[in-house]
Amino acid sequence: MEGKSWRNPALEDVFDPRNNALNVWRLILATGVVFWHSWPLTGRHMSFVPAAQLLANGWVDGFFAVSGFLITWSWFRQRRARDYFLARALRLFPGLWVCLAVTAFVIAPIAVAIQTGGYAATTMLLSPGPFEYVLGNSGLNLLKHDIAGTPNGVPWLGEWNGSLWTLFWEALCYFMVAVLGAVGVLRRRWAIPVLLLMMLIWTLTLPPVPALVDAPPGAHVHVDAANNLLIVSGLATRFGLMFLAGAFLYRFRDVIPARWSLVAVSSVVVLASSALPNYRVIAAIPMAYAIIVSGALVRNKYFSLNTDLSYGIYIYAFPVQQLLVMSGLAFLNPVVFAIAAVLATVPLAAMSWFLVEKRAITLKSRLIKKDSAADAIGPTSPGP
Repeated sequence: MEGKSWRNPALEDVFDPRNNALNVWRLILATGVVFWHSWPLTGRHMSFVPAAQLLANGWVDGFFAVSGFLITWSWFRQRRARDYFLARALRLFPGLWVCLAVTAFVIAPIAVAIQTGGYAATTMLLSPGPFEYVLGNSGLNLLKHDIAGTPNGVPWLGEWNGSLWTLFWEALCYFMVAVLGAVGVLRRRWAIPVLLLMMLIWTLTLPPVPALVDAPPGAHVHVDAANNLLIVSGLATRFGLMFLAGAFLYRFRDVIPARWSLVAVSSVVVLASSALPNYRVIAAIPMAYAIIVSGALVRNKYFSLNTDLSYGIYIYAFPVQQLLVMSGLAFLNPVVFAIAAVLATVPLAAMSWFLVEKRAITLKSRLIKKDSAADAIGPTSPGP
């Protein structure tokens, strides 16, 4: 490539959409969420605050950084907003809907049967609870956390899936990209840096309330009405900052250097910033850089996973972990518990990928190609 030396390549030079390790990274991030949840789900508390902050938030923050990079790229590839939204919807909803049904009608009844007996499980299945859970949560904004009052007798009460709440914020980021793209702002190189700076300033104006900001709504944190705006603001800045950090890397991929030495430096910055009340103020871009650039630099066929189990692990692991707790395994060391949870979740994630997600992606490709062909041909007869 003229004007560029492969000794100092830019991110644009090394990123191959078909040969990168970002799927491996997403698998690591999803597994990290399982690892962290193994502490509160078994009733443990991590006392070292910097480690707790990074482990509690870093995995999901990394997901949003990767999404910011890939979704911004997706917007520039898609010719129409309709194709963009179709692609996003078919990636999120089919797997989610099946997960909700499996949780309500399979995992929860089995867990209740193990914990309290078959009669209680049958009573739950015959109640409106499972249907309310599926229908109430089908639109991303979680309205129903329990199923007929379960799970109970566990450290994390009344919550069957404490991971799904982030999908709503993910969808909001998708919508933000579409709006900015539709009005033409996204094509301006200054847009992402300005938005990133605005998000950073907003973050700095918020008081450090990690116990409120970093907890999902309804998850064992008592809040009054006065704190609701603070919680929403904290979540908006958290996810907005990380998503925009990934988008920033995409938008300036032609000038951002891609070096392992900078990946190492960025990783050190992320670790050091965990001592701050909000590590993202310093670490948003370094974290995005470390993940995305390392994923681009690793171009080994063994790390270019065509099978993406990350979404399945992310959405199924929490109910599986609750099942394990209700089966009496909360006494296990959290690390051992996490390993058991991952092993139990992988088959469900594989079924989700091969039976649901992969087919939805194939359907998406067919629909987009069909619509594109129809637009190219035009109407075969005059309209009414």
